[in-house]
Amino acid sequence: MTSPEDTSGMVGNSDTPSVTLTIRLIMQGKEVGSIIGKNGETVKKFRAESQARINISDCSCQERIVTISGSPESINVAFSLITNKFELDLSTNPNNNTPSGAPKPPVTLRLIVPASQCGSLIGKAGAKIKDIRETTGASIQVASEMLPNSTERAVTISGTPEAITKAVHHVCRVMLESPPKGATIPYRPKQHSTSIIFAGGQAYAVHGNYAVPQPDVGNQLSKLQYAMQHTTTPFIPGQSHFPAGAIQQYSAAAANTVPVAPTNQQTHEITIPNSVIGCVIGRQGSKIQEIRQLSGANIKINDVKEGSPDRVVTITGQTDSIAFAQYLINFRISSEITGLPAF
Repeated sequence: MTSPEDTSGMVGNSDTPSVTLTIRLIMQGKEVGSIIGKNGETVKKFRAESQARINISDCSCQERIVTISGSPESINVAFSLITNKFELDLSTNPNNNTPSGAPKPPVTLRLIVPASQCGSLIGKAGAKIKDIRETTGASIQVASEMLPNSTERAVTISGTPEAITKAVHHVCRVMLESPPKGATIPYRPKQHSTSIIFAGGQAYAVHGNYAVPQPDVGNQLSKLQYAMQHTTTPFIPGQSHFPAGAIQQYSAAAANTVPVAPTNQQTHEITIPNSVIGCVIGRQGSKIQEIRQLSGANIKINDVKEGSPDRVVTITGQTDSIAFAQYLINFRISSEITGLPAF
C-alpha cells in the first residue's frame, strides 16, 4: 500500500504534512467511468479539491487499478469524494431502488494490501480489525487468498462514505506502523486472453476458426507436471510442500502466455530478513530446492553479512520463472509472519 521510500520516519507520525501515502484499489470499469466523468471532468475536480494524485491504469481489462497518493488529509478528502460519488450513483440507479424506509445499499471499495502486512491489520485473534469495525461502523474483510500472480491481498471495505473514509484512515495507520516485509509482487489485472485448448499433448490458441500451436504454453505446463510428479510429497492441500493456489495460478499464467522470442536470462535480487530466512530454506534446504524445481529459476542465498539484519537472495532465469520464484518465496514468508498454513 505504501512504497518503502514513503514509510521511512513515519511510524506513529502519520498526521504530519511530510507524510506521503500511496493507496491502490481495484475497480470495475463502471466504477472507473464514474470517477473519470465526461471528458475526465470528475477526476480533474477530485484531484483539485483533494490535492491528491489520482491515477487510473490504462488497459482493456475488466478490472482497473486506481492509485491515490498524497498526504493523509488529501487521501481522506479523495476517499470522501469518491465514496460520496459512488453513493450518489447507487441512489440514482433505477436497478437499486429500495422500498421506502429500507436502508440504502452500502458503498464498497477494494483496497490492495501486501500480504505481509495483513497480519498486522487483522491483529492477534482478530482484535485489530474488530476494533476498526467497531470504531468506524464499516465492514472490513481481508481476503484469505492472494490476488492472482502477486503477493498482495484484497481488503474489502463497505459502509457509508463517512464510515469507509474513517476505516481507510485506520488501515493507513496500521500500514505505516507495520511496513511490508520482503519483496512484493504487485497485482496486475490480466487482459482478456485468447482461449486455449489442448489436443494430443499440444496447446493451441483459438483465433476465430483457426487453432494456432502454442509451444511455449506446452513447455511450461510440461515443466509444472514434471515437478508435480517428481516431488517427494504429493500436492495435497494442507499436506503438500506447495500451496494449491500457487499451482493453480501458475497453470493459469501458463495458459494465458503469449509466445515471445527467447530472451537471455535475467538476474534479480531481493532481500529477506534473517528472522524468516529459515522458512524459505527449509530443513536441509528442502524448501528452497522445491522452489527452484517448480519455478525453473536458479536461486542463490548469499552468506549473511556481519551486522546486517537481511540476507540477499539472487534469482536468475527467464522473467516468468523469476516472478514465480518470488511468488513462492513471499508465500513462505507471509505464511510465517501471519501464522497462516504454509506449503
